[in-house]
Amino acid sequence: MLVLDHYLEVLARKPGALPGSTALAQARKAGTFTAAHEAFWSAARAKLGDAAGTRALIEVLLLHRHLRHANVVAGLVAATSIGAVSADVVAVEARKASDNDTEKDGVTLETATAPTTSAAPASVVSLTERRLADPASVIAGLPADQRPPPQVSVYDELLHRRPPKNQGL
Repeated sequence: MLVLDHYLEVLARKPGALPGSTALAQARKAGTFTAAHEAFWSAARAKLGDAAGTRALIEVLLLHRHLRHANVVAGLVAATSIGAVSADVVAVEARKASDNDTEKDGVTLETATAPTTSAAPASVVSLTERRLADPASVIAGLPADQRPPPQVSVYDELLHRRPPKNQGL
């Protein structure tokens, strides 16, 4: 049996090989490539294009090396619920799920499940939505920056104090 994880570095360079790969077919059959992965991949390809969307998926698949499968799936569900197609968003949400995880030393005290899509949007803050809510400000909800602009004229003095270059060396 082929393990999809073993081919991720190669597939990152050749993302067009992923859709028809035997390793992906076997991962789907084994249930490790879930509907959450499919939904993220579809959204990423729609938003970023086939190659870039597949690379985003591969970045998410690499998270499985460091985080539990259930936590990555929870991150995928949370990210796709707000329309995010960034592996970074998935990683943050997966780590949040990991922090709430009850697994200690390999023993699961409770069964960890992926959050439902109705509960996920409340836990994810979308800066894009906040920015679009108030187009007049850079990021809605934040107070205007009242600080004076920085003064760098004092550093101009340093330019005049440079020692002369030695021509003879």
